[in-house]
Amino acid sequence: MSNVGGFLLIFSGPSGSGKDTILHRIMERDDKTVVSVSMTTRAPREGEQDGKDYFFVTKEEFEDHIKNGDMLEWARYGENYYGTPKAPILNWINEGKTVVLEIEVQGADKIREQFPDVRSMFLMPPSLHVLEKRLRARKTNTEEDIKRRLETAKEEIGRANDYDYIIVNNRLEDAVEDAMEIILRHRRHLRENDSGDEFYYGYQYKDEVEYINEVARVLPPVEDFSERGLKDGRE
Repeated sequence: MSNVGGFLLIFSGPSGSGKDTILHRIMERDDKTVVSVSMTTRAPREGEQDGKDYFFVTKEEFEDHIKNGDMLEWARYGENYYGTPKAPILNWINEGKTVVLEIEVQGADKIREQFPDVRSMFLMPPSLHVLEKRLRARKTNTEEDIKRRLETAKEEIGRANDYDYIIVNNRLEDAVEDAMEIILRHRRHLRENDSGDEFYYGYQYKDEVEYINEVARVLPPVEDFSERGLKDGRE
């Protein structure tokens, strides 16, 4: 699925973990990384632009895309459809781009079924306590919405070990550097090798049971919990 270094990258994490900020920083530094634009049937919000924030379509148009096999993945939340159009993704990959899919864990499962060689990163907040503070700082969510997002975050964190990398956003600049290094290493690997076989994808925190079971603890500021994403003793 790759050509001259092009590949597909899933990027997931709870609401408020900092996904948009990190992706914005990466795209400022790397013109070969693009973020896919999702398609939705919901109405545009103030300031949103068609083709930039989302592809806004009618319910009938979206269902036609599903029937025609035009969607890479899709889901229905409430009354609205959300999904990822297939054509622009494949075109970008063939151009050698790193195409980032910022999607939920359920959508990630569907992508893996279609593309077993897809790479994936999960962005973890330092703790649920920090995540709650970030959500409240937005001042756009109701109390009920915050509680719902925190419950969803617990479920998503429980799926983190399904991902190739886990990056903990304790310090923003460290998290950006971790994500950039992962992208650049894999892009270089694809350019220099005929396949993606036998490429090491970093420490995955599979033994970090304490974090998942005690997500309310706050990490000390001096603790670099992200491990810079790449330490395994083989470097």
